[in-house]
Amino acid sequence: MHFLARLLTAVVLFAAASTTASFALSESGTHAWSTDTLTLRNGPGRAYAVSGSVQADSAIKVLRCQRNWCLVDSDTGRGWSVKGPIDFGDIPATYDRGGTVCFYTGTNYTGAEYCYSTGNVIRDLALSGLDNAFASVRIEGTNVSACRDRFFQSYCERITVSQPVLDQYLVRNLSSIRVH
Repeated sequence: MHFLARLLTAVVLFAAASTTASFALSESGTHAWSTDTLTLRNGPGRAYAVSGSVQADSAIKVLRCQRNWCLVDSDTGRGWSVKGPIDFGDIPATYDRGGTVCFYTGTNYTGAEYCYSTGNVIRDLALSGLDNAFASVRIEGTNVSACRDRFFQSYCERITVSQPVLDQYLVRNLSSIRVH
């Protein structure tokens, strides 16, 4: 009986630890980071109560966005934040300046080539007739945040190495880019 009680206690403690860890940072959502301190709120607007904060340069997951607000999850909590100080992609790194990113309409770096240098931000590729056009990317001395939807919403990925075929969610489905 004593063994059964210890086993039950261990199972309960494991379940509690698992629940806490999963709340800390969701497995779903888009990788992003805070470029400034984020104030978390209970809803998408300043009228909602403050529920916490996230320090600048912290890894977060963006679960969804609604106009100028995003629901974010971090190791310090979950809540709604103003979208402005959120940058999509992986955890920030030191970026080389002066690099280029070339996107190609075909796989294996074929088809029409469109190159962008560090600092270029294109929030809506449809405005230049390139929405959902790219199938591969060549990276030289920099990296790029690439998102499926315009204005860096929905699925985003930080691309740090050349890809002869873009990720399955981005190939011919790319709408916004930011070259770092």
